[in-house]
Amino acid sequence: MDLVTILKTAVQAGASDIHLVVGKPPMMRLNGEIEEIAGMTKIGAEECKQLVYSILYEEQRAKFEENWELDCSFAIANFARFRVNVLREKGNVEAVMRVIGSKIPSPTDLRLPQAVIDLADVPRGLVLVTGPTGSGKSTTLACLMEMINEKYTNNVLTVEDPIEFVYESKKSVIRQREVGQDTKSFAAALKASLREDPDVILVGEMRDLETIQLAITAAETGHLCFGTLHTQDCPSTVDRIIDVFPPHQQTQIRVQLATVLQGVVSQILVPRKDGQGRVAAREIMVMTPAISNLIRDGKTHMIYGAIDTGAKFGMVPMDRALAELVKSGLIDLSEALTRAHNPEVLKALATGGVAPKTAAY
Repeated sequence: MDLVTILKTAVQAGASDIHLVVGKPPMMRLNGEIEEIAGMTKIGAEECKQLVYSILYEEQRAKFEENWELDCSFAIANFARFRVNVLREKGNVEAVMRVIGSKIPSPTDLRLPQAVIDLADVPRGLVLVTGPTGSGKSTTLACLMEMINEKYTNNVLTVEDPIEFVYESKKSVIRQREVGQDTKSFAAALKASLREDPDVILVGEMRDLETIQLAITAAETGHLCFGTLHTQDCPSTVDRIIDVFPPHQQTQIRVQLATVLQGVVSQILVPRKDGQGRVAAREIMVMTPAISNLIRDGKTHMIYGAIDTGAKFGMVPMDRALAELVKSGLIDLSEALTRAHNPEVLKALATGGVAPKTAAY
């Protein structure tokens, strides 16, 4: 069994992830569900190890054997890239590979609303794309970065773990740094980035207090900084950033965040009604004086209301985003309801009724 054949078969079937599991055939996630890759046989322990090690450099193998964990990337030329996680399970070597398309999708491909597209034109500040693992955050960010690359003469720095989409410098100069290969950590790269004449900085993942603080500082000093967080909606994104700091610093962080935050896009992927993959539902928060004041005053629970009444600024609450996908025939109402903040509101919006006055928004 050849790993390249496994990967190509899965990608051509439309898989988002490939799993190498001892005792089972190669598996893939298709339209959100795990299933076997057709025509494949069960993998034994030694064969699984050999398949995984076939795509690792000697240094990567040594690092995995020392740490028992490894994040890296792998590419099949002119076909696709993969974000790879190598792990041990019951003493066996296994792997999970996320598919990254070789082509950076356009705003049209991703159905990006104008309010999200406009975030690529912000001159400075902090823009966040959030959502659970596998919700397409990296793809949305890649699309925004490519728009900047094609439109502006900027110096763009990315810090990623690992590098996913690969950019070709166009109008902008783009440098991509991979944690563990080009830099020791997100924090180290961010500290250095401020001395590297950046206009735009992309932080692949804002994992800890130091990285979040440095990203806020970068935005505060006149740079445009993009980042991701694993949060479920826009208000909880604000809370997560503030809560990571010790209590005596939180008032100061609220003030800083209220000043630098430009927008938050919180997204989830929902299976399409026609079975042809998944489509993103996006909650969008655009910074306005009202939301800035709510953040500064610690009233993040009231941000939902500001998003719901902020349609003229391009803001969209998640229930409305899901309802629009239902009304357009892209997703089933039943799928949307399982992801709703307030099912009654979603049902009313999707069926043309009046949302109840007790809505969470």
